[in-house]
Amino acid sequence: MLVDAEPDRAAEVTAGLEAAGCTVVALARDATDLTRLVRDSGAEVIVCDLDDPSRDALESMRALHREEPRPVVLFAERAEPDQIEAAIAAGVAAYVVEGLAPARVRPVLEVAIRQFRAHEALRRELAETRATFEERRLIERAKGVLMRRSRLSEEEAHRRLRRMAMDRGRRMVEMAADILTNV
Repeated sequence: MLVDAEPDRAAEVTAGLEAAGCTVVALARDATDLTRLVRDSGAEVIVCDLDDPSRDALESMRALHREEPRPVVLFAERAEPDQIEAAIAAGVAAYVVEGLAPARVRPVLEVAIRQFRAHEALRRELAETRATFEERRLIERAKGVLMRRSRLSEEEAHRRLRRMAMDRGRRMVEMAADILTNV
């Protein structure tokens, strides 16, 4: 998907993207409601050719990153540090200054896609780590309840919790949550 407010420039950029082997599935004049536009078009990568990305455009990119994560490449005329920082915080995978040159399109897109994939892998890993940590925390708290209630050692409480979960065909974390609910 290409986002560009200037029709003549958009036509040139579209030609450059297509020459680089890309298919432009949608063209938008601005980044407003980017999430809906991406959902409607099925775009896999978003290329924004904006002279000066507005706060609204960056907020729309942030919403897209939150709701429908996709690689976003932003070609801009200005390189204000605050603006670059805001774009990165909004999920922009590549911020390229001084416009879009056809010869640079393919390598920039490839880098942005790889950067996006690496970032998404880290986000998934962090979410999984947090979930695992929360599960362990629940299990530890439930073991503490069993230890106090039945005067068990930590090892005995762990065995009992595991046995209760097995007997009921449930995961230990589910059994731990039940124990903590009934305290």
